Amino acid sequence: MTIAGIGVVSGYGWGREALWHGLLSGKSAARLYPGYGPERDEYAWVARLPDGGDPAISPSRYGRAVHESAREAIADATGRGWRPGRTVGLLHAIVLGDVYEWRDFYTVDQGHRRSRDYLRLLPSTPISVVMQEFGFHGPSMNVSAACSSANVALITAKLWLDQGFADDVICVTTDLSGSPEMVEHFVRMGAAVSDTEPLEACRPFQEGSRGFGFGEASVAFVATRAADRPYVRVLGGAMTNDAHHVVSVEPSLAQIYECARRALDFADVRPAEVTYYNAHGPGTEQCAVAETALLREVFADGPLIYSIKPMTGHCMGAAAGVEVAAAALGYERGVVPAPPIVATAHPRLLDGPAPFAGGVTVKTSLGMGGHNSVLVLGPA
Repeated sequence: MTIAGIGVVSGYGWGREALWHGLLSGKSAARLYPGYGPERDEYAWVARLPDGGDPAISPSRYGRAVHESAREAIADATGRGWRPGRTVGLLHAIVLGDVYEWRDFYTVDQGHRRSRDYLRLLPSTPISVVMQEFGFHGPSMNVSAACSSANVALITAKLWLDQGFADDVICVTTDLSGSPEMVEHFVRMGAAVSDTEPLEACRPFQEGSRGFGFGEASVAFVATRAADRPYVRVLGGAMTNDAHHVVSVEPSLAQIYECARRALDFADVRPAEVTYYNAHGPGTEQCAVAETALLREVFADGPLIYSIKPMTGHCMGAAAGVEVAAAALGYERGVVPAPPIVATAHPRLLDGPAPFAGGVTVKTSLGMGGHNSVLVLGPA
């Protein structure tokens, strides 16, 4: 499976070029916003999605973001020589859906809206609107696997293509959950940090990391068996579940190791052939322990490491989507868009944007509830 088109809406702005230039700038997408904290009287660092998009599509940022990322990916793929096959499917990776609109539905509208305004809350609506605009009639569904959702959507797309279930698949992954209510609870759990600029607080594979900053994004890919000028090839992938706890990683890490080994087997790639490790890397202690051990046990500390979460924030259900988009753009443009190192770090951690050396990239994504996923990417 190849990725033939990319569309991105992120904290850096609307469009994949905004993401790319933001990553190369060395500056986080986060800004200070008021109205956070338990009493809603604090400012918080959040990489929220700015206003934008086509107002004719939806009054909701969420609906506009879904649609604009899909539009950009399809236009990008078309410009690179892709032509839709007979059966084009759509996978939408989500976790909570349109958080802001659901909040307003209950707290502002008291649960009462016109039917037209209510329907845009439903997870089926963004899919339907995209399918209608482009006249796609293939299989369509939502995919949800916590913060692993975007990886899982791409793995599912590969399964559909490999089985002939679809000729092409539009993968969209969207998460706009940087609301005060969401941030408050993740801060209280000790996972998120909102009181410090993200590059200082979120230090994956570095000393002094306190956790992740929140980010928002919608990212779309056109996945197909072959294309004239694809960005990258998805060689394989795998999923496992710890079956241990709703938040904590299972201490033996057995299922994370198993997930990585199965992904490499499906991709027909040996650990020594992996050049880059595009980490889940949220900057939390338990994920740092897990991924450091994975690098040692499965990859013999061979790959170069990077995580873009200090730049984009942790985009929850869309996190792996943003990270795969960054990796795929890097394959084409010859640059690995790594953040700068700010503290004592793992010896294989990249320090800022670096020349791309080619080869295979492993992309891990570890979601709450024990959702483990690994993608293996290679040159197109």
